[in-house]
Amino acid sequence: QVQLVESGGGLVQAGGSLGLSCAASGSIRSINVMGWYRQPPGKQRELVATMFNGGDTVYADSVKGRFTISRDNAKNTVYLQMNSLHAEDTAVYYCNAASGVLIYWGQGTQVTVSS
Repeated sequence: QVQLVESGGGLVQAGGSLGLSCAASGSIRSINVMGWYRQPPGKQRELVATMFNGGDTVYADSVKGRFTISRDNAKNTVYLQMNSLHAEDTAVYYCNAASGVLIYWGQGTQVTVSS
């Protein structure tokens, strides 16, 4: 019933920028946290950034100062603006949302940064 759909992935040169978005649809309600994770090739999924209701944020050290997370709570949508991209940012990016004890995941979108 609940679906998260990412958009905005693609290929970009090192130093460039990309913006990702993810909209939650269906019966989801009372979302506590929305955020972004990524899985680089050959590695485990890792936290990129999260935003709590009210605006508090957490960023991975590797992206702090380069990426910005934002939310539109009324639309259950989360965004990730990625600037100054490095080749090491290449990964499949997943959005997620937590509602009570339930966690929802998007299907993932590929971000490839060429050096």
